[in-house]
Amino acid sequence: MNPRDKINVLFIHRRTDEFKRYFADRLADLPEVELAFPENDAPEALLEVAPAADVIIGWRPTRELLLAAERLKLFINPGAGVQHLVELFRELNEVRPVTLVNGHGNSYFTAQHVVAMLLALTNRVVPHHNWTVEGRWRTGDEEAPSTPFRDRFVGLLGYGHVNRLVHRFLSGFDVSFAALKRDWSKPLAAPPSTPVEKYGPDELDEFLARVDTLIVAVPVTSKTEGSIGERELAFLGEDGLLVNAARGAIVDQKALYDALAGGVIAGAALDVWYDYAPEAGADGRRYPYECPFHELENVVLSPHRAASPFGDLGRWDEVFENVRRFAAGADEFLNEVDLAEGY
Repeated sequence: MNPRDKINVLFIHRRTDEFKRYFADRLADLPEVELAFPENDAPEALLEVAPAADVIIGWRPTRELLLAAERLKLFINPGAGVQHLVELFRELNEVRPVTLVNGHGNSYFTAQHVVAMLLALTNRVVPHHNWTVEGRWRTGDEEAPSTPFRDRFVGLLGYGHVNRLVHRFLSGFDVSFAALKRDWSKPLAAPPSTPVEKYGPDELDEFLARVDTLIVAVPVTSKTEGSIGERELAFLGEDGLLVNAARGAIVDQKALYDALAGGVIAGAALDVWYDYAPEAGADGRRYPYECPFHELENVVLSPHRAASPFGDLGRWDEVFENVRRFAAGADEFLNEVDLAEGY
């Protein structure tokens, strides 16, 4: 694209006035970039403005919208998950090339949440909080002793944005690290915070046998879905801990519940689930799973909120960078999705 051409950037979800000003200010030196913030984001209304869009930013576009956007060259999904978009963009790219970008602006918050859940799990913060609320003062170690974190071996399943930050955040503890990554030949954005043992996709068993604290931060693909089951959990051992902030489907639901209930592993902290539209039971309660994880005492449960706070404007920095690259006529963007791999 010629950098002097007008570039139309369309947002397909309504944004606050503060957001609009922030975005416009950050791109004020690029007069060729025109930002479109439709007041009406109903599907039929977006179809009217889509044909002029060179770049679209948003979640869950319809097939009709993408087909109507005849000038579209770049679609930026501001969130980390793109499994719902991969097949749609595979189809679209059979008609014309459109680059799909996967945003990682929430990586810092997600990594922070991972560490918070992990330490809440090891220090039994939740039960002691509940007992204190109930007026039960200083129950001590008899009912819920803390688990020392020092000397543990942390396994980072996936070594992308989130787990690299988790590695940095946990590096102050006296622990060791191993990481399993799809491709170690690609250069990292920054060197690891501390020494890390490196494993590839074909070394999952060796990786799991080496670690006792597993942090799951990989995308859902045909290769990762259901990859942690009964057999894999057993490798962690009876002192093993698991934190999942990726997608529920990566860890088999029943296998995880049975491992927790049966003492195969010591505990788990979970922010991602198996049913995001659960029906209410007779008591009006809704649970995003079939196995009763809430009845277990060795879990920390979180309602898929690791990406909070959603109003933090700094999370859009990657989006700015990719719009700038597009305006400069670049062919490469941050966090391009490999449609063949699904991520």
